[in-house]
Amino acid sequence: MKTWIQNGHVLDPLTGTDQVCDVLVDGERIKKVGTREEIQRCLESEDVQMLDASGCYVMPGFIDLHVHFRDPGLTYKETLKTGGEAAARGGVTTVCAMPNTKPVIDTKEKVEEVHRRAKEESPVNIIQLGAITVGEEGKELADIKGMAEAGCMALSEDGKSVMNSALYRKGMKLAKKYGLLIFAHCEEIDLRRDPDTGEDGVMNKCQRSEELSLPGITNSVEDIITARDIFLAKDTGVHLHLCHCSTKGTVDLMRMAKAEGISVSAEVCPHHFTLSTDDITEDHGRFKMNPPLREMEDVEALRQGLKEGVMEAISTDHAPHSVEEKDVPMRKAAFGIVGLETSAALTYTELVEGGVLTPMQMAERMSFAPAKILGLKDKGSVSEGKIADLVVFDPSREYEIDTDTFFSKGKNTPFDGWKVKGDVKYTLVDGNVVYKNQAYEEQE
Repeated sequence: MKTWIQNGHVLDPLTGTDQVCDVLVDGERIKKVGTREEIQRCLESEDVQMLDASGCYVMPGFIDLHVHFRDPGLTYKETLKTGGEAAARGGVTTVCAMPNTKPVIDTKEKVEEVHRRAKEESPVNIIQLGAITVGEEGKELADIKGMAEAGCMALSEDGKSVMNSALYRKGMKLAKKYGLLIFAHCEEIDLRRDPDTGEDGVMNKCQRSEELSLPGITNSVEDIITARDIFLAKDTGVHLHLCHCSTKGTVDLMRMAKAEGISVSAEVCPHHFTLSTDDITEDHGRFKMNPPLREMEDVEALRQGLKEGVMEAISTDHAPHSVEEKDVPMRKAAFGIVGLETSAALTYTELVEGGVLTPMQMAERMSFAPAKILGLKDKGSVSEGKIADLVVFDPSREYEIDTDTFFSKGKNTPFDGWKVKGDVKYTLVDGNVVYKNQAYEEQE
């Protein structure tokens, strides 16, 4: 089956293509990027599906390095199917699923089982990451060699840090040996309590936490482990990817690490570059996430880091929970926010419309750079011969975010009701249209 994407503005960070042209998809690959006449010369029959991309950007499908699909074991929150459908709606064609499920993904067999099921149940590509330690308990290393053989690509203890530095370094060495990356959740567990009250922190430690009488988490909780992990990466030579970065200190440490030539990359989530503690209007679970929302100084540093490319990737840390777990005060709520269906719109509204990134840089941060980090040479580009993972993104559509329309089981977001600009019209995975925006169907 051939698909002809017509009249779209192609943005390809690999080739630098930044112009209106057509794209012909043949099977799972991009066959031709060019003029209408050039596409017509490539057609051998009339059996072709037409997609109208007029007024839209055609970008490489977004690659989200950080999601929680809760499957197996926590499927009342999300499943491979519902998470994949939410991803497709958000223009995300490949995700990295974190291993903190029940049971934890810590063996070759568990990775293989998720990958097998993902091919049957999810409309998007799912790369299952493996845990660094058995059961994420931080006591003994998991089956790193076996998980590498199963194609997990990276290890992560996401949701916590490996606090035993000697064990962590050993795990990093094995990851390096077997060609895996380390995805780091940087959090000094022993410092997560409020330094004044000793109570477990639920938001950033600042004036706003005092006004709400809530226990706070200081920036140092992230910064200390970020520094440790960077130096361990330097010692071992493994590639370190820093997850959900939230502080100015982390941005500064990234600059230092890159200046020294350490193999390190970093992601920022839309909620961290959009919201600050000033936006926490009440003590409610929708504002509780880990790391927490920080102060404006941190938000500005994260935006500058994304602008410079010091922070290469935009990821969501999509973390769905039930209503019962989130529609409560922060002390009782679970940490987490959903993001797959809002990430592109928030990035375009806040960063592109806000003058922080160009549309091309948006494509780079959300697709090309993540593909490069993972070593996915056939993805992250709208160029001939590449896998046809594509998103047709309409930058002009304005609407309000409505959690009632989410494909994800999770509705936990402070962005419900936000006015945004930019929406996904079509998503293609391996050349197949896996999402069509009904809003455009109704207009037609």
